[in-house]
Amino acid sequence: TNTEMATVPLGFNIDAPRWDQSTFMGRLKHFLNITDPRTVLVPEEELDRAKALVEGCRAGLVPPGSSQEQLLYAKKLYDSAFHPDSGEKMNLIGRMSFQVPGGMALTGCMLQFYRTVPAVVFWQWVNQSFNAIVNYTNRNAASPISLRQIGVAYVTATSTALATAVGLNLYTKRAPTLLARWVPFAAVAAANCVNIPMMRQQEIINGITVTDRDNNELGHSRRAAAKGIAQVVVSRITMAAPGMIILPIIMERLEKFPFMQRIRVLHGPLQVLLCGGFLLFMVPAACALFPQRCSLALADLELELRDSIVAKHGDKVPYVYFNKGL
Repeated sequence: TNTEMATVPLGFNIDAPRWDQSTFMGRLKHFLNITDPRTVLVPEEELDRAKALVEGCRAGLVPPGSSQEQLLYAKKLYDSAFHPDSGEKMNLIGRMSFQVPGGMALTGCMLQFYRTVPAVVFWQWVNQSFNAIVNYTNRNAASPISLRQIGVAYVTATSTALATAVGLNLYTKRAPTLLARWVPFAAVAAANCVNIPMMRQQEIINGITVTDRDNNELGHSRRAAAKGIAQVVVSRITMAAPGMIILPIIMERLEKFPFMQRIRVLHGPLQVLLCGGFLLFMVPAACALFPQRCSLALADLELELRDSIVAKHGDKVPYVYFNKGL
């Protein structure tokens, strides 16, 4: 009943970003909030309550006595667990908030077990399976993808990662050990260049919706899709880079000390922990590299789309906007 519901505080819009999304620092704070790994531990009922609260707030009604802090915390949980386009609850493994615990375990293992081909094959396969789930979960829900396409994308990305890893692994057998330690990063970077465009091929084939500044739909653009996906690829590689490039140098130095040679069994767990340290900062920083609402100059659009926009709006639309996905 409405008597038991209070109205939303004046001027409060739960969907408005709390920080300026046109600056890197604003986006970094936004993603530090959304990718907070602690939200992974929040029970299902609490996530559902947060969703109900956010939806109530959008409708203009909230439980009496709800503070702005409570509403913002509900929005944080909602953003961390529900898909921005469809509003469906995302599977735990695919959430950006699971990137730190999931990524640190996988990256640590890839960096630790780089010496033998079977170990390289196994950990690259596990990592690509994890990536496929993440890319599928965070896809642009407006562009559905068939199970067959998902299968092809998964197999292609996994093969790319394995070919790169095994090839470089054999190639660096006689090279300095540090080069061999960098092989996992090369494999991950190569696979990202294949996995993300393959998972999101529908967007490249059919284009994604582009809008004007006020969110009025203008048409579909394949070039916008290509720009968005390219930015996501750069973000994902950046996310992995510091841990996978700097950590091998650290471990290479540490392993020369006698005390480190005595505790070999702890090298794996140590790498996993150090990876976690890198990813805690790198996941939000890499997501924040580019604005989520991406723009493209009218001059860079496909000719037909450009002509149709100019015919309708003249020179009132210098830029088009679209959601680049994560």
